[in-house]
Amino acid sequence: MNVCHVSNSLKTGGLERVLAGLATHTDRKECTMTFVALSEEGRFADEIRKAGAVVQTIGSPNRWHMVLQLKKFFREHRFDIVHTHNIYPHIYGTLAARLAGVPSVINTRHGQRSGHGWKSRILFRLAAYWADRIVAVSDDAAKLCSDEDGITKKKVVRIWNGIDTMDFAFRGSNCQPIAVCVARLVPEKDIENLIRAVALALPLASNLKLRIIGDGTLRSKLEKLAVEEKVSDAVEFLGERTNVPEILADCGFYVSSSLSEGISLTILEAMAVGLPVIATHVGGNPEIVVESETGMLVPVASPASLARAMVAMCERSFDWDRMGRAGRDRVNDFFDVRTMASNYVALYRTLIGERSR
Repeated sequence: MNVCHVSNSLKTGGLERVLAGLATHTDRKECTMTFVALSEEGRFADEIRKAGAVVQTIGSPNRWHMVLQLKKFFREHRFDIVHTHNIYPHIYGTLAARLAGVPSVINTRHGQRSGHGWKSRILFRLAAYWADRIVAVSDDAAKLCSDEDGITKKKVVRIWNGIDTMDFAFRGSNCQPIAVCVARLVPEKDIENLIRAVALALPLASNLKLRIIGDGTLRSKLEKLAVEEKVSDAVEFLGERTNVPEILADCGFYVSSSLSEGISLTILEAMAVGLPVIATHVGGNPEIVVESETGMLVPVASPASLARAMVAMCERSFDWDRMGRAGRDRVNDFFDVRTMASNYVALYRTLIGERSR
C-alpha cells in the first residue's frame, strides 16, 4: 500500500511524534509511506527519514495554489491512501486527494476540537463528508465527531495513540514529593492553575516541589506568576530537555493540568516509567488514568481540586509503587506504538478491500 501522510509541520508536538512512530514502526512489507508538511519540516523530519520514509514540503501562501500543488503531487505518486492529520491538512489534503483521484482518504483528529471557529468547523464537516474514515484518538473524540460534528458513527474509528515503551524503561517513582509536568507552555495546558495549585498545597505539603519540562510563549508570564504566588522556590522551570525519561524517574509523581487533550503522550510516558499520575478529567485522560489504580482525576481548571489531589498523593507515597506498576502494565497492554501502527495498517487494508469490491 502506498500511503501519504499530510500534516501542518513536523516540528515538536504530540501529533508529530505520532507520525514519527508510524514511520518507524509500520511494517515496510505492508506500506510505503511519504510524509508531506504544509509549512515546515522540523526536527521529526530527520527521524522519519532515518526510518526510511520520504519527507516532502509543499507550502504556499495561497491556499488554492496549495491544493493544486497537492493534487499534482498525489497524482504523480499514485497513492492508494492519503492520510491527513488535524483540520487544515484535512481540508486541503482531502480536496486535493479527491481531485487527484486517490482511492481512499482518511483523517486523524488528534485532539478534542475540530476547529476553533465556526468556519473551520463547517469546513471540517465538509471535508469529512468526502473522507472515507475519520480516526479519533480517544473515545471522547469519537463521541465529539458524532455528537458535535455530525459525522456518521460508521465512518468514525477510534485508534489510541501509542508510545515506544522501549524508550521509557520502567524505573518506578523515587518516592519523594516531587511532581513533574511535561508540557508546551501554552494556554491550553493551563500551567497557571497548576502553579496556583502548588501555592494552595504547600501549607499542607511543605516539601512539595514541581518540575516543569518544556517551553513556550507563556514561560516568562508563568515564571512571574510563581514569584507572585511565592512558590518560586518550589517550582522549577527546566525548559526543553532531551533526557525526559531520566528526569521522570527522578520524580515522585506526574501531574497534568490540561484544559483539552486527545491521548496525552506525556502521561503515557510517565506511566511507562512507573509514575502515578494526577490528571484533569478531560478528553482522553480518563481512558488512560484509572482512578485509584494508576492515579487520580480532578476537575478541569480547578486549582483547589488539583491542590487537594497533590496533597493526597503526597500522603499516599506508600502506594506509589503499586500505582506505577499498574500504569506501566496499562501502557504495555493498550498504548504501545506497535499496537497503534498495526491498527492503522489494518484500517488501510479495510479501505483497500472496500475499494476493490
